[in-house]
Amino acid sequence: MRFEGTKTYVADAELRAAVNAAIALERPLLVKGEPGTGKTELAREVAAALGAPLIEWHVKSTTKAAQGLYEYDAVARLRDSQLGDDRVKDVRNYIRPGKLWEAFTAPERPVLLIDEIDKADIEFPNDLLQELDRMEFHVYETGETIKAARRPVVFITSNNEKELPDAFLRRCFFHYIAFPDEATMRAIVEVHFPGLKKRLLEEALKLFYEVRAVPGVKKKPSTSELLDWLKLLLVEDIDPALLSERDPRKLIPPLHGALLKNEQDVMLFEKLAFMARRAGGPNGGPGGPGGPGAAE
Repeated sequence: MRFEGTKTYVADAELRAAVNAAIALERPLLVKGEPGTGKTELAREVAAALGAPLIEWHVKSTTKAAQGLYEYDAVARLRDSQLGDDRVKDVRNYIRPGKLWEAFTAPERPVLLIDEIDKADIEFPNDLLQELDRMEFHVYETGETIKAARRPVVFITSNNEKELPDAFLRRCFFHYIAFPDEATMRAIVEVHFPGLKKRLLEEALKLFYEVRAVPGVKKKPSTSELLDWLKLLLVEDIDPALLSERDPRKLIPPLHGALLKNEQDVMLFEKLAFMARRAGGPNGGPGGPGGPGAAE
């Protein structure tokens, strides 16, 4: 099984090598990177490219590792016993398999995505060490052992909200998805908007990277937000000339709600625009004289 990329996902040589290394080593691939850089989508694209079934486990702050194995519904069994239901005679009727159980017993070698593992409690990754190592676990209520017939291809994503334990890291192959440079971003945009007008793309990318470079921005816009913004620019038929303007009064990008996602960043741009107007220069704007770069 080798991953060579897909038509709908731009993966550089290093990322492809990391995926294939994890497959060869039969170790989980731990993928980190800024939100919106395609960590979750990577697992989906690999599954599609390999023709493998995809099992997704989206981790929340309340998620426990045991839920990935199975859950025993003791309340339902108690209720059924009070009602005289014959189902209570077989405890298996109250065992609900988790995502790891599904992956271990899949008829074909699957791709298992454990998404945003850093959202859970710090003990969450440690609680999965043995299961991911041995690819088996014990069901205490039934006395059976669930063992993987074939090791799934495991992808684990993290947004670096919490540090992961060293013991867990040792069991993973690691790759950090760096934020795409402009050439890579052009390729990504071409996948989603083939044949986009050259002038619009040039001005949009220039402004996008300038916004990301403004000192003090709390939430830098991501790849997914750029794609949303481009879609809006096309829907609203925005003139590329509007994006190239460096009028201090128009410092905030048009349709900026797709790029700036909190009031602090909007207020930052408004403040910088006010400072640029006070400076009185016609060239104020991101990266220009009197613009954000000059305000620091």
